[in-house]
Amino acid sequence: MADRFHSTAGLREALAEASFDRPPALVANAHVTGVSVARALAAIDVPVIALDRGGDGVAPPSDAVDFAGAVTYPLDDPDGFRADVASLVAELGTEAVAFPCMDEWVRGFADTQPEGVRLSFDPEVDRVLDKANLYALAEEHGVPYPETRDLTETDADAAIDAVGGFPLVIKPAHKRKFEEAFGTNVVRATDRAEFDDTVRAAREADARVLVQEAVSVETGRDASLASYRPPADGPSFGGVGRGPVEEHDALGVVGNAAVRYPQGFGTSCLVETVEQPDVARRALSVLDETGYHGISEAEFVYDSDRETYVLLDVNTRPWKWISTAVAAGANLPAAAYAATVESVDPAAAVGGAGRDGVGDARWVYLPDYLELCATTPAFQDALSREEWAALVSGAFEDDPAFTTGVYRPSDPGPAAKAIRTAFGGREYYCAC
Repeated sequence: MADRFHSTAGLREALAEASFDRPPALVANAHVTGVSVARALAAIDVPVIALDRGGDGVAPPSDAVDFAGAVTYPLDDPDGFRADVASLVAELGTEAVAFPCMDEWVRGFADTQPEGVRLSFDPEVDRVLDKANLYALAEEHGVPYPETRDLTETDADAAIDAVGGFPLVIKPAHKRKFEEAFGTNVVRATDRAEFDDTVRAAREADARVLVQEAVSVETGRDASLASYRPPADGPSFGGVGRGPVEEHDALGVVGNAAVRYPQGFGTSCLVETVEQPDVARRALSVLDETGYHGISEAEFVYDSDRETYVLLDVNTRPWKWISTAVAAGANLPAAAYAATVESVDPAAAVGGAGRDGVGDARWVYLPDYLELCATTPAFQDALSREEWAALVSGAFEDDPAFTTGVYRPSDPGPAAKAIRTAFGGREYYCAC
């Protein structure tokens, strides 16, 4: 466990006194996703250095994190970020491997390429992160997606008409500036006044926005391909789910966000693996066309009007429920590390925790799930009495098919910090 969250200078001093037998992972940021990635890497004995712009995140107290500290936020000062990271790596005596957990950190590492840092992902991410490009690729491959218009190419009236009028969805071409302005990456507008206010605020934040139809989403049927796709000359991991999808080299599972908070367009709080080979094939066809290698989440929702799954987004990084894939036997961070550091056996990424290969898993994020149970009288609890007992006793940690975000009795620091924050009177926003 990191003994403290250091300043940049303090982290340099701490790293100068340490020694590493393999390249450590630089995990940024140090929130919910960061602690999940750290735990996945610690499972194959990779040392972890957690980076963030501040010490509020839940990752630093984890036993999976060896050191933690501040670096310049890449959105504020890319050159400062590059200099900070390079100065840290210079103290290691070895290279480091970058695992960015949000889009701004992806771009920070990809755009600045700090000296001594290997990337666990393809730095050419624009064809995936830019939704206009992504949907163009989906069109080429016959992958359904919502009707969408780019307001830099289409005037507002034409865009509104093209997506079927109100209600509609406004989302960014690139997430982070939009998220900083609105605290979310999707805004639903029900009339022209809401539309104009949102577009105006997005432009003031210098966030390019898309207008998208409000898909008739069937609640509880979302499906996302969680995968690691290796580079062309990298190792093969043998497929997605319990069996290979067209003998693909990728490793992964399809996860269903069975419960979200708030319900509908909220964040995932209960996710379980499902067999949806068509979703996996559609996602891989787009990823293959981009040539992207690395960890990604390809998000689909079930459109009850079209009666099929439609592609919403691809995140070229770890995300909140990545522990679901790890619990299922697809340790995506381990796969990315093994493909980046040649001395690590790629087989270490498959199975683990009592598993022989890739199977089923269920994941719950208790803060959001409990809030949903407490505030939504119509919600029917999806956890069994036995699962609640296993959560309270900690016995769930002996079950490779059931896991959580943050809360682990064997690694209590992150949950303890989350509780102190929740009841300490400080406002805390986690980008996950």
